[in-house]
Amino acid sequence: MNLGYLAYKNMVSKPLNLLLSLMLLSLSVSLVTFVFQLSQQLGDQLNKNIAPFDMVVGAKGSPLQLVLSSVLHVDVPTGNIKLKDMTALQNHPFVEKAIPVSYGDNYKGYRILGTETQYLNSYNAKLSEGRLYQKSFEVVVGSGVRSKLNLKLGDTFISSHGLADSGATGHEEHPYEVVGFLESTGTVVDQLLISNLKSIWDAHEHDGSKHNEGFEDKHQEDYEGHDHNEEHEHKDSENHQGHNHNDEYGNEEHENLEITSLLVKFKNPLGMVQLPRFINENTTMQAALPGLEIQRLMGLLSSGVQTINGIAVAILLVSALSIFISLLKTIRERKQELALLRTYGLGIGKLLGLALLEGLFLALLGFVLGWILGRIGVWGVSQYMQASYGYALRINSPELVELFLLSLILTLTIIATLLASRSIFKLNVAKTLSDA
Repeated sequence: MNLGYLAYKNMVSKPLNLLLSLMLLSLSVSLVTFVFQLSQQLGDQLNKNIAPFDMVVGAKGSPLQLVLSSVLHVDVPTGNIKLKDMTALQNHPFVEKAIPVSYGDNYKGYRILGTETQYLNSYNAKLSEGRLYQKSFEVVVGSGVRSKLNLKLGDTFISSHGLADSGATGHEEHPYEVVGFLESTGTVVDQLLISNLKSIWDAHEHDGSKHNEGFEDKHQEDYEGHDHNEEHEHKDSENHQGHNHNDEYGNEEHENLEITSLLVKFKNPLGMVQLPRFINENTTMQAALPGLEIQRLMGLLSSGVQTINGIAVAILLVSALSIFISLLKTIRERKQELALLRTYGLGIGKLLGLALLEGLFLALLGFVLGWILGRIGVWGVSQYMQASYGYALRINSPELVELFLLSLILTLTIIATLLASRSIFKLNVAKTLSDA
């Protein structure tokens, strides 16, 4: 006799009981798997993007906002800071590199970032096609932007004010030209249009910024393998930034130039201990530590994760109770059938195995449905995040935590089945058949 087929027929014979148990079980599984995947992937993505930098220096305001806007590019900046105030910090012995960034415009919702080529090096961004920008209003395009906007080498576009695609008036007098495309890095670089700092300054020259007409962009590094002169090599060996803004821009121009923030990498942990406090207490700027701020953000999110997981565990226990009641009711209603099966030679062990198979079928089916629902939820959030922030989530195969959840469900199911099947051991075949 095929016990598996018989267990399946017993399970589907009560569709309402089956549906209730499946709904409870799949809901708890979907909640746990969805929250786990979302928190894990979000944490991994955030840590990957902040890894190149130890500190962000910007205008006074919320340190978390400063990190989100300057490193992750998902918020508005806290304001601008003077470029002249950055010189001492860039030359500080604790600082390995300090990269200025400036932004404020977008193209179809994608930010245009003015910075130095060291920014690309920090994320190991490589050219897949074309070249790096060599003069103002030339841009290299991240892989995500390229796939969404279908840009080609030589294309030109007009930037718009602000950081969101609101249809605002653009800088028609300063069109940007696409000169290169970047390979996918899996970081925020994929969602940016990157140019030099002078492009941002020149685009907003009418806002009151002064620029030297004879200025030449001296921020390019040996990114494409071209030779540099000895003077440049000498500067690189003495200063990891390779920039002296007072000399490059001229004192008068340097007094008026502004950037959005400065991204800093320390040479040693001592800089992380001393510099942020000094900047926050003795200057008009603020220093934020990306690692600390993201840790705080994930701490806030973890309380919500724990709450949802607590709800999921409660639903899982209710689901186990539902399976117990369903099996208990089924066994009591089928005493005559079980007694008849005993007369056909099925021992108590096989009858118990029949009940276990029915419970395990239900548990496995509920887990699979819940896992699929959880992944559908991850896919939905991924679509939203990609459209809003440019970040996509992966649809992963079952992970160790989820397999542990499956073993927990199976254990609870076995316990519930054994408790519900106690009457099998007390089954009086003769009396049951005579009463039928």
